[in-house]
Amino acid sequence: MDKLLVALDVDSGRRALELADVLKDVAGGFKVGSRLFTLEGPDLVRQLVDRGARVFLDLKFHDIPNTVAQAVAAAVQTGAWMVDVHAAGGLPMMQAAVSAGREAADRARRPAPLVVGITVLTSMDQAALHETGIERSLPEQVVSLAKLAKAAGLQGVVASPHETGAIREACDGKFSIVTPGIRGASAGGDRHDQMRTMGPADAIRAGATFIVVGRPIIAAVDPRAAAEGIVMELEQVTRSG
Repeated sequence: MDKLLVALDVDSGRRALELADVLKDVAGGFKVGSRLFTLEGPDLVRQLVDRGARVFLDLKFHDIPNTVAQAVAAAVQTGAWMVDVHAAGGLPMMQAAVSAGREAADRARRPAPLVVGITVLTSMDQAALHETGIERSLPEQVVSLAKLAKAAGLQGVVASPHETGAIREACDGKFSIVTPGIRGASAGGDRHDQMRTMGPADAIRAGATFIVVGRPIIAAVDPRAAAEGIVMELEQVTRSG
């Protein structure tokens, strides 16, 4: 199921590769975040890519445009399929990320990565957003950043499933929406640090292009069975839609 991305939020490359092998024909791709990347580095991404996996390199780049451009170009060398940057970094930074991804991919003779923009983290609620000095409502902030990301040439955004409908109205149907914070139903019910959550099927119905699921799969007694349960749920939505 191409829509299911499994977050490899584990503490060793060995475990990440084991999970990738178990889930390779169930998941549509794997997310490598800051924890695992810091532990294992770019070689792990290359190993996953060599196994035929699509890798979402979730490092949330946020810096001056030149630094972000260099980081995205470096990510291309790992074979990453998708990378993300903070949309709050601004239009020039996002434009630099897209250009660097395309240019590095051309030099490497490989497809350019999808570049998506982080809107508002799913761990944040309205009060937390206000604490950062943002006065507009959380949905308004998400949509504003999504529109800015689209204007910068990004292929999509990362957003809570609660905001996908509003993003779909503001951006065209081809604009990808990656939704973390998947809980409930077949994905398990513990929110942990996620504030704005939704079940897998509901997230897809709401307009998500990809859903990211971590703990409910990787912490399951049988990760493959857990992933297959989610895939079955998503396939039912696809058939009925």
